[in-house]
Amino acid sequence: MSTTLISPAELADRQRSDAQLDLIDVRTPAEYRAAHVEFARSLPLDELDPSRLMNSRNGRRDKPLYVICQSGSRGEMARNRFAQTGFANVINVEGGTQACIGAGLPIVRGKQAMSLERQVRIAAGSLVLLGIGLSLLVHPWLLGLSAFVGAGLVFAGVTDTCGMGMLLARMPWNRCAT
Repeated sequence: MSTTLISPAELADRQRSDAQLDLIDVRTPAEYRAAHVEFARSLPLDELDPSRLMNSRNGRRDKPLYVICQSGSRGEMARNRFAQTGFANVINVEGGTQACIGAGLPIVRGKQAMSLERQVRIAAGSLVLLGIGLSLLVHPWLLGLSAFVGAGLVFAGVTDTCGMGMLLARMPWNRCAT
């Protein structure tokens, strides 16, 4: 049975011994453009099709596939998608790109982008303030907007699935022109 996590140092060792190692970065294109592991290729989580990817690996279907994100959680979501489709030999990079930077792996840096997590905090905070303001100025029931956002944040924390983050990931400023 294979492991589901690999440290950045172990990943670097494996890449040195296998130049064809497949590392898929599942972050948004803007996050990938800002900084990514040199030998990673971008395939955003919302575009991930496990069967198509595994079938396109040119005879390497049985070799391990490595997934990476910013800090590990989206990488684990991607790994779970592969497992649900019947592909068990998928390994998440522990700590994601941030850990790889800290471990000294070769990183390609480009145009900086605001992180998805920061965008979610700005949007959620703005909606809470809007709900409070509207409830004071228009109608008290509009406080429900703030309650809805708060409930969404609790749900995101409990399930590690953020609907607002998935929505923001699809916005034009989080996409890159090809």
